[in-house]
Amino acid sequence: MIFPRFPGVVARLAPVLVAVSVLALAGCTEEMAAGSKPGATDLGLVKRVMDKVQGDYVVPVTQKKLVVDGLKGMLSGLDPHSDYLDESEYQELISDSEGEFAGIGIEINREDNRLRVISPIDDTPAANAGVKAGDFIARINGEPTDGMTLRDAVEKLRGPAGSAVRITLERANTKPFDVTLTRAVIRVVSVKSKLEPGRIGYVRIVSFGEHTESEFLAALEQLRRQAGGSLGGFVLDLRNDPGGLLDTAVRVAGDFLGDGVVVTTRGRHHDDDEVYRAPPDGDKLKGVPVMVLINGASASASEIVAGALQDRHRATLLGTRSFGKGSVQTIIPLDGQGALRLTTARYYTPSGRSIQGDGIIPDVVVLPAKEASDVRGEVVHEINLPGALKNDTKRGLAKPSQSTTDDIAIETRLIATDKDNQLATALERLRGREVKK
Repeated sequence: MIFPRFPGVVARLAPVLVAVSVLALAGCTEEMAAGSKPGATDLGLVKRVMDKVQGDYVVPVTQKKLVVDGLKGMLSGLDPHSDYLDESEYQELISDSEGEFAGIGIEINREDNRLRVISPIDDTPAANAGVKAGDFIARINGEPTDGMTLRDAVEKLRGPAGSAVRITLERANTKPFDVTLTRAVIRVVSVKSKLEPGRIGYVRIVSFGEHTESEFLAALEQLRRQAGGSLGGFVLDLRNDPGGLLDTAVRVAGDFLGDGVVVTTRGRHHDDDEVYRAPPDGDKLKGVPVMVLINGASASASEIVAGALQDRHRATLLGTRSFGKGSVQTIIPLDGQGALRLTTARYYTPSGRSIQGDGIIPDVVVLPAKEASDVRGEVVHEINLPGALKNDTKRGLAKPSQSTTDDIAIETRLIATDKDNQLATALERLRGREVKK
């Protein structure tokens, strides 16, 4: 799976048809713009530039390409998560949310004109080959990626299952090296679980897709059976979870809460503000102590769940500061001409705090053990992304002393293994003991 980078909430697929002015540029003539004030930036200016490019650019270029590129520039210039998706990208997004993909199994972004690996996905060709978060993809099948659009990179990395693709990786303190990957159909199981000693249930949510809650409830029921009917404690692992669907996050949070607010979204227009609540008697783990694991790669939907459980005093959070994506993107279809992914709201935890840029500070700060640390991976937070929205409450960071500026990435393949001291610490706390330092 390859995601154009948007670590977090894909809001409801709004069945709304919108008129985008740039799509109508072909009907805007110079005469129409003649009455504009000198120097005014309007559609007439855009049309004149398009005509000039089409008439004089060194090679022929279609109007469709100029329109698509113009829309992408317009949307991506707003913030790191807004974008224009052409029809094929839109269809890929829909299939991505359904949890089945064809590719090599990585999440990528463009950073400083380079392709960066945000995260490999568990049990995929990329993860199994040792591709790491923070790696840069310098070449795809020998072709340099400098200047390559994210869309072009995705197309080159995707392909029929069973076919091969060679990527050249650049990694800190390492010479560039090639990795040849065999593409596969990526079926993402979003929930992984196991029963730990002491009748403690462990569930890791990899991402929040359409089927995540049903998978979560099935895992919970299986853990109960394995524990003889009841659990003595529960660990919800949201580390390295980049987010997903808002509605799914609300439902999963509701499975830990009894009524009350889960998250509030506030848009530009107050009429669009919404309060999402947990259902009455929604807590499926009444009386069971809960620990939630988060880190710098826990984003958006993950942060909604973690923030709700922290604010409602339903769980203790352990790990390191989360990513800090506090905005909601709505997918707006454009009647067969792709879709807008538009930032339409900010979200707020039940106490009214925004985590935009700041992230969520865990109640117990624990760095990964040295042997599990991905020292070659770089933790990138929302605040590091160009054009990131500002926090409008500045109440996200609880105490300066809890800041985790020395955050270190954890290797995905070592999560929930005997090298995972963050999980070990959570388990020991649930058993009532502290891990000896």
